[in-house]
Amino acid sequence: MTPSLSGGDPVVDFVVLKNLRLMVVCGALPEEKERAQPFEFNIEVETDLAAAGVTDDLDDTINYGVLTDSVVAAITTQEFTLLERMAQVVADVVLADLRAIAVSVEVVKLRPPVAHPLEASAVRIHRRQAGNVTRRPTGKQ
Repeated sequence: MTPSLSGGDPVVDFVVLKNLRLMVVCGALPEEKERAQPFEFNIEVETDLAAAGVTDDLDDTINYGVLTDSVVAAITTQEFTLLERMAQVVADVVLADLRAIAVSVEVVKLRPPVAHPLEASAVRIHRRQAGNVTRRPTGKQ
């Protein structure tokens, strides 16, 4: 990781994919399993962009076009029950590139089936490369 300009914490860089909209089969209700619904994905990939900033070479960064194609392929070829699982699949795709230090994934369900005026429901997860995972207790023994 790149040292801090001020000598403190390391510089944190991100590749960001905002508002990726996909039609996906996801839901727990029977009618949600019958057809694809609109979802929005917001993905922030923590990575070191210092080399790309100097070289101006696409090989020195995480190519957001390739990353988007990989996410779309992984998500649109599966069916899900939970937003949490969909977010984990995206995180796994991102972290397959070892240049990704960590990733935050937000999955937004744009038309949640509730009887209240709810614009959207969402989950947001944060995952790190396997060697840097911090696990929280689940409450289960």
